[in-house]
Amino acid sequence: MIRPAASDHPRVTDDQKIAVAAAPLEQATLLRAFGERVRTLRSRRGVTRRALAGAACVSERYLAILESGVGNPTLGILHQIAGALECSLAELLGDVTASSPEWLLLRELLVGRDDEQLRRAHVAIATSLGILVDPLKGRRIALIGLRGAGKSTLGAMLAKSLGVPFIELSRQIEEIAGYTIREIYDLYGAGAYRRYERSALEQIMESTHEVVLATPGGLVSEPATFNLLLEHCTTVWLRALPEEHMARVAAQGDMRPMSANPQAMDDLRRILDGRSAFYAKANLTIDTAGKDAETSFQDLQDALREWAVSDR
Repeated sequence: MIRPAASDHPRVTDDQKIAVAAAPLEQATLLRAFGERVRTLRSRRGVTRRALAGAACVSERYLAILESGVGNPTLGILHQIAGALECSLAELLGDVTASSPEWLLLRELLVGRDDEQLRRAHVAIATSLGILVDPLKGRRIALIGLRGAGKSTLGAMLAKSLGVPFIELSRQIEEIAGYTIREIYDLYGAGAYRRYERSALEQIMESTHEVVLATPGGLVSEPATFNLLLEHCTTVWLRALPEEHMARVAAQGDMRPMSANPQAMDDLRRILDGRSAFYAKANLTIDTAGKDAETSFQDLQDALREWAVSDR
């Protein structure tokens, strides 16, 4: 990895050249793209290499190395260069929202807005793009939340009471892939799992007019898939305390979260904290904390009836 030396004129050593030459093609391509990105942003802002180097507190020689596509900067250096160019790290790295002037202008309009303003903007954009409300949305009910929230139990009960199919998306994913969820992750990685998840959801949306769907807890982490769910289903967040999530998983006979990871509870709290803002996008929230299945089911039925009336 090439790092800026303490002097104003760092040199690329033979060992560093060999390391770069031996780097995987994907990394070399990434570094060249980054170098071109820095040059483009510098040119767009009318800044000389010397001026940018001074503002970013790196040497001009080091900046030249980066722009040539053979430097591999640290996160600290990226932060310094982004600050000197007065742009975000995302823009410096070439995030999609920096790929065109229109993207940049749209992003600037949204920066600093609160959640309600962003929600209205979301609706306005969807409407202008012709993304209309699915007329079957009210007949498809999707339960979201962490594992142990009660999605399988309450979902089966709700489907039975409504006389509609009950589908667990995880089982649908396994059927499409021909592997278990664990095998998909182990063999092909998280990216492949997310593709199977999106494909399974699309198939369900295309083939069912009425359904109760239990979704994996991490579905909300993939914006495109979560948007698809929000557009085509009435969504319900089954919320519980972290301790209850863990206890319910253990009650199902799965002790792995606790036996394999002493920090499992802390990890679970962090996951819940990180996803709560996404879960809260659901049409309805049912708090199952401290309640048995029958009580939670009654709350779910009442909430859905009220939602159906208000939605009309």
